Amino acid sequence: MSGHTENTITIDAPFDLVWDITNDIENWPRLFTEYSSLEVLSRDGDTTAFRLTMYPDDNGKVWSWVSERTVDRANRTVRARRVETGPFAHMNILWEYTELPGGTQMRWTQDFAMKPDAPVDDEWMTDNINRNSRTQMALIRDRIEQVARDRQNAPLPR
Repeated sequence: MSGHTENTITIDAPFDLVWDITNDIENWPRLFTEYSSLEVLSRDGDTTAFRLTMYPDDNGKVWSWVSERTVDRANRTVRARRVETGPFAHMNILWEYTELPGGTQMRWTQDFAMKPDAPVDDEWMTDNINRNSRTQMALIRDRIEQVARDRQNAPLPR
């Protein structure tokens, strides 16, 4: 068995702003509420390897892993995969951005499988990822829309 999630949100902001903010990975600990730190390990063209660390969970466990992420601005996609998979047999992520009349649609698709000895199964993780993705996407939307409003209301230079 394996898990699959798809979550989508529309952000009332131009594509360039949404792309720039969501792909500024060094800023992720301030953009996402679940990440305590991010360390860039290497860059090779459009591909970045990085260590992501979460805040402690309800049991005090701190989860951390290495991912590899490749941005493709021309096609408005980002592909990522966990290099250090932890409890996952595999984890592949696709971010897609679509310009709409009302802003920018952002879609996150995750395909994964849990290892047989993982503390949770695919069904539990699917529910968890769906719940968390909706929460994080709403926070990201609100933060980006605030930046867009601030820029729109900024005084013109003299």
